[in-house]
This record gives sequence, C-alpha cells and structure tokens, in this order.
Amino acid sequence: MRLLIVEDEKRLALSLAKGLTAEGYAVDVVHDGVDGLHRAGEGDYDLVILDIMLPGMNGYRVCATLRAAGHDVPILMLTAKDGEYDEAEGLDTGADDYLTKPFSYVVLVARVKALLRRRGTPGAAPVRVVGDLKVDTAARRVFVGEDEITLTAKEFSVLEQLVVRAGQVVSKGDILEHVWDFAYEGDPNIVEVYVSTLRRKLGAGRIKTVRGAGYRLETR
Repeated sequence: MRLLIVEDEKRLALSLAKGLTAEGYAVDVVHDGVDGLHRAGEGDYDLVILDIMLPGMNGYRVCATLRAAGHDVPILMLTAKDGEYDEAEGLDTGADDYLTKPFSYVVLVARVKALLRRRGTPGAAPVRVVGDLKVDTAARRVFVGEDEITLTAKEFSVLEQLVVRAGQVVSKGDILEHVWDFAYEGDPNIVEVYVSTLRRKLGAGRIKTVRGAGYRLETR
C-alpha cells in the first residue's frame, strides 16, 4: 500500500512517515498544499493523510479539488483545530475521516487501516486463499496449510502485491512503487531479494519469475 502525507510540520510528517514505513507501507511526504494536490492527482496512492492548515493551498481546497476531479482516494484529514464546524467542513469537502491534533499514533494507524479496508471491494473478505496459502490482509498473518509463517513488514507487503493479483504477472516496477516509495533510489534488485526470501519461507515453486515481465503467484 502506498500512502501520501501532506503535512507542513516537518518533524511530525517525518515521524509519521517513519512509523508507517515500519508498518509496511510505502510513504511519500510533501509539505504544502499545491505539491500535495499535484502529487495526489498524479500519483497512484491508496490513501492520503492531509493536514488542513497548509501553505499554498489549505487542506479543504486540496480535498475538494481532488474530489471535483473525480479522485476517490481515501483522505484522512489532520488539524490542530477542533469543533463540530471544522469537522463538518472537512467531511463536506469529501474527506473520509478526521483526526484532531494532538492524536495517538496508535489511533492514526487504526484509522488508516480501517480506511484501507473500507476501500476494498464491498463485501470482499480480507482473507485471500490461494491453494494452501492463506493471507489475512487485515491481521497481516500468513499460513501455509495449518502452519503460520512469520514475515517481516516488507516481506508481507511484497506478498500482498502478488496475492491480490494471484495468477497475474506483477512487474518489479509495480512492487517497487507500492512497497517502497516515490523517492526510493536504491538497487531495484531489492525486489528479487524479497521474492527469494518469500520462496524460501513459502515454498520455492509458489512464485514464478516471468522473464522480462515480473512475478506471478501460482494459483495451483
């Protein structure tokens, strides 16, 4: 899952980014409303964390502009204000949820996960079953048969990209974009390292390399 944080308090933004990255998300950060609108409008994000009081363009306008352009990405608004009027205004512009500063990081993560689950197909179960592989995307647990397999946050995120498109080819670029972040400048072969680890933990024949195209999680 790829998240965008639009927050002008740089220490808070970087702290949130660090914590959410540790949770297994790919996170990009911008510090003003104009950049946030551009990045959210052009990028393929699963969720936007949007401060209201921003330089350049406030969060209300960013949210309203995105919605007017047809973008349905979930938006979690952050603000130092409080009061029913502010909350109503934020939600009226199209925000999906609202969190008042100061807030608990645990609460923010819970809100993020809830919004991401809500964005999925209505009625779809968070548990993906592919043969004897069972992946619970909500609880972030993986089973092969009756045995639970322990994965790191990044390993789980790579597997999640494959399991939601089981039987289809997923490119290395897609995995990099959704599991790492926009600014990642390291070795793109990092994906191969994680796929190799997943094969070791889940079974060598489960993930097939499609030369020149990417990887496919076998469905049988």
